Amino acid sequence: MVDTKMKERLFATLYGGIVGDLMGVPVEFKKRGTFHVEGVIGYGTYNQPPGTWSDDTSLTLCLVKNMIEKGDTRSLMDKFVRYMEQGYLTPFGEMFDIGITTAEAVSSYKKGIVPEYCGKTGEFDNGNGTLMRIAPLVFVLINECDFNKRNALVLQYTKITHGHPRSLVGSIIYIELLLSLYRNNSLEFALSEVYNLLQNYLQHELCTELNAYTRIFDENFLNIPENDIKSSGYIVHSLEAAIWCVGNSSTFKEAILKAVNLGEDTDTVAAMTGALAGMCNQMDEIPGEWLNSIVKKQEIDDIIEDFYEFCSA
Repeated sequence: MVDTKMKERLFATLYGGIVGDLMGVPVEFKKRGTFHVEGVIGYGTYNQPPGTWSDDTSLTLCLVKNMIEKGDTRSLMDKFVRYMEQGYLTPFGEMFDIGITTAEAVSSYKKGIVPEYCGKTGEFDNGNGTLMRIAPLVFVLINECDFNKRNALVLQYTKITHGHPRSLVGSIIYIELLLSLYRNNSLEFALSEVYNLLQNYLQHELCTELNAYTRIFDENFLNIPENDIKSSGYIVHSLEAAIWCVGNSSTFKEAILKAVNLGEDTDTVAAMTGALAGMCNQMDEIPGEWLNSIVKKQEIDDIIEDFYEFCSA
């Protein structure tokens, strides 16, 4: 039964993120209220056909492939280089988008810096580029009961592109929240559980960064009006927006449309929303027409199936 649940959640979480990504690509950077998305569309910001996914999905697939191959952070960074230079794991063989902080980290790696020191550590380097790609880590951690061991893996795969403590804490919150949702907890309970866990076990040097995320742990957070939710590429804003969209929706479709129509960093906020919504067992299924619109769907199907086989072995 656990294996069956893992398959359902793994597919829903990964496809949820991909669908959220492709839904947001055409309207990325557009101001809230200047557009209204109701389904899969194309062109727009990057002039890409309907169903086109961005760096969010490409870098997630790089991580998935790397885990299947039992690679390390160096082999993962090699895949990021291939993504940037050769269009590896892209919809049409060419990169059309990548975050500045991630691109700079990959450039540092190419200059010979070891992966763990490639992520920039300035306060203005706290974009959402790590949260867009790390959800698959959940499925290699579901049976790991030691928080410190889970924490070490999450930090390892965050530092390669984002090294500031705020980004590290954001990654931990996101993964622990997904893990709590995997255990069939409600979103409200999961947020409370994660907060208590981090208060008790988070390393001392990271604890102060919990202050940046206080809103999501407030018991009234999900009652905040939409006008008070920001949807920029700043890691705190993106995490708040994704959680808020899931908490204020009763279906997967509703959550994704809320996320996309928030505007600004639409692809990443919707990708994170899709991963969280996919993990919530109370959400209904991803709309079939959205799934069927995914460019190179058969290739992605094969990668996700291989990842499931890897995780369940």
